[in-house]
Amino acid sequence: MAVKMRLTRMGDKKSPFYRIVVVDSRVARDGMYIDKVGHYNPTVNPAEVVIDADKAKDWLAKGVQPTETVKSLLVNAGVIEKSAKLSPAKTNPKKKKG
Repeated sequence: MAVKMRLTRMGDKKSPFYRIVVVDSRVARDGMYIDKVGHYNPTVNPAEVVIDADKAKDWLAKGVQPTETVKSLLVNAGVIEKSAKLSPAKTNPKKKKG
């Protein structure tokens, strides 16, 4: 079972609110989750991020893979250290023949 830490969308139309959850990667975006780690509200200024650091570190120690967005939220909250690269290297763009 591949387990990930990702965002699940909540809130009304045009006013999103996200929960940071631990979930089986095969489950739908808003499907049933294993554990709630925190929440993220991008609509307020500045964005509100609340993360239970102990839960997050515990799940990461168990091998849970965070998505790109969740990883950046964890770095900003100080839960994990920033790595050299947050995302894998992209392929080189094709050169135009001239």
